[in-house]
Amino acid sequence: MKNILSEKPAEKLYGRLRASVDFVADADLKNKKVLDIGCGYGWCEINFLKRGAKSITAMEVSEEDLNTAKKNLDENQLQFAVGSATAIPFPDNTFDTAVAWEVIEHIPKNQEVKMFAETCRVLKPKGIFYLSTPNRNFFANIFDPAWWLIGHRHYSKKDLTDHAEKNFFEVEKAAIRGGWWTLFGILNLYFFKWILRRKRMWEGFFLKKEDEEFKKESGFVNIFIKFRKI
Repeated sequence: MKNILSEKPAEKLYGRLRASVDFVADADLKNKKVLDIGCGYGWCEINFLKRGAKSITAMEVSEEDLNTAKKNLDENQLQFAVGSATAIPFPDNTFDTAVAWEVIEHIPKNQEVKMFAETCRVLKPKGIFYLSTPNRNFFANIFDPAWWLIGHRHYSKKDLTDHAEKNFFEVEKAAIRGGWWTLFGILNLYFFKWILRRKRMWEGFFLKKEDEEFKKESGFVNIFIKFRKI
């Protein structure tokens, strides 16, 4: 992930990032071998190690995309790997748990089944796969600039369930979170970070509002799903 603002992985998380790690059960981390598909800056690794993960493999599609995590994380239980979600460079039955936060919408189009197949392959029997992605919703779509500009994909629970069931996964739980403040925060982020190349305006205010939204039991912006390998 390109780090245009020289950001560091945060230990204290808000909004979608906090909702992502909170969605993961402690039992799926404690003494488990974890694969983070698309690790970004490494915020997930900090949280999971504190919660007792036996080891974490942080994977990105290139060495450049791993730079931020490598510079800021130095843990004996952590290793880095270059690999694609559709071609994971590990043997069968390697990991207990895999996570992929906001990754599936970035892989090549029509490769979703392959991503699920690869994740299933590297998970041990009854292994767990956590995934989040933009939810396919009218308002979530039209307020996402990337949806208009580059065809940023959004998915429904049925879309993801269908892909999973073709690859020996079953759904254990699902949640849809985030609301209007989350959408306004996305627009703010796109304008200030990607156009002006600076931190977004009123960041603390938006983080607080987004955090409040993601703690609610309902929403329409992001979908979180837990799958179990059958």
